[in-house]
Amino acid sequence: MPTISRFHGISIRMYAGEREHPPLHFRAYFGAREMRVNIETGLPLTGDLPAAQIRMVLQWAEQHRSVLITNWELARNNKAPNAVPPLH
Repeated sequence: MPTISRFHGISIRMYAGEREHPPLHFRAYFGAREMRVNIETGLPLTGDLPAAQIRMVLQWAEQHRSVLITNWELARNNKAPNAVPPLH
């Protein structure tokens, strides 16, 4: 599972290949905790990240929504997703 961004101890990953299913999403990891985020709506789908990390991940996703959508299409076509700049 490729890591497409890292910031403030958070790793953002996107699965590649046809095994992933809608809705468009990525996964954010903070230690052993994980959260899935809907790319189109910018809302969490599942997970248990601490509140501060949730805010950072959602802010990052809003800033990079168009790149994340492009990455989803790349991944669905078995191509490696692009790196995405970290949250500043």
